[in-house]
Amino acid sequence: MNKFFLNCMGLICALGGAEKEIIQPLFKGNNSFMQPDPDRMPGYQGCFGIVDFPLPEIPSLYKAYDCRNNRLALAVLQQIEAEIANSITRYGANRIGVVMGTSTSGIAAGENHLKGLEGDNFNYRFQQQMGGLSSFIAKYLGIYGPQITVSTACSSSANAFASARRLLSLDICDAVIVGGVDSLCDMTIRGFRSLGALSTGQTNPFSINRDGINLGEAGAVFLMSREPGEVSLSGIAASSDAYHMSAPHPEGRGAEICMRKALIDASLDSFAIDYLNLHGTGTHHNDSMEATAVWNVFGRNILCSSTKSLTGHTLGAAGALEVAFCWLALKYGRVFPHYFDGNFDPHISPVQLCRYGGNSKNVRYVMSNSFAFGGNNCSVILGKWEV
Repeated sequence: MNKFFLNCMGLICALGGAEKEIIQPLFKGNNSFMQPDPDRMPGYQGCFGIVDFPLPEIPSLYKAYDCRNNRLALAVLQQIEAEIANSITRYGANRIGVVMGTSTSGIAAGENHLKGLEGDNFNYRFQQQMGGLSSFIAKYLGIYGPQITVSTACSSSANAFASARRLLSLDICDAVIVGGVDSLCDMTIRGFRSLGALSTGQTNPFSINRDGINLGEAGAVFLMSREPGEVSLSGIAASSDAYHMSAPHPEGRGAEICMRKALIDASLDSFAIDYLNLHGTGTHHNDSMEATAVWNVFGRNILCSSTKSLTGHTLGAAGALEVAFCWLALKYGRVFPHYFDGNFDPHISPVQLCRYGGNSKNVRYVMSNSFAFGGNNCSVILGKWEV
């Protein structure tokens, strides 16, 4: 069976603009980066995971693509640009593909245009259209392999890894730029508020007091290839409940199927997984069904945490962001604490939450869950590879 590796990683989120900035608050469970921003929606006092530091300018040659989403993409690409350049030299520009996940693309730019804030600078095809993300990345890097943008709501960039692996396994590509980027926009914020899904303060996953999500923005990108590296994409699986347009199956049937199939894909049993990054949104229904599904697959035999209380729910970028966190868990041999008020909901299955981050030398395999509207589920397993 072919092995596939995540050879390097670029990362940006509310915690920081690069790995070295992010690891300390991530491993300490520091949620102080989550802040209210009343200007985004009058009367709303809930928190957001905002990237509030300068982003790189889009080069003048690609100004048609200039929007916040693509600036976030550029920020993470620049972190691994040298490794990508080496792959272009080695394999050729035609043998490198791009597979990215997003759910907002440049919608914020479109909103500003409708408000009269963008003037004549708005270009729907390149700035707001979903496919514009992968197109921009390919043009910026000068690569000519397949360009795919996956948009399956909150599982978008998790599903991107399955498509990237397929390009490699079919020998269409020798390397793939894979990940996800999502930026905040009014449509998303107001849409989730209309559903009653936003927390009134800070999100509180798996607490009896949970009342919804915090939204955030982020980007994470990897260079994926067959070239051996320290972290392998060991298994991945997707499923679809088709239970409800916006609510998961209450018993987590699709989520459970997804985790079990990912284990089969990785040729592992449940005891092999050392840490599980939960989807953990902090909504009543999601946490309840995910606890049931995790209990059915793993029981108490796995350490779990949700990192969304530190970054916000980054929607189309969440899958890639949390795969990146799992990549860091393997790299540093540490797991992340679950930040909440400590009042675990006694009415849901008693999964084992990590109360404290710390060293765990035996972290060999980790799983990340991403669950989306429509019951679109994806579970990804990474493994520490002995080179």
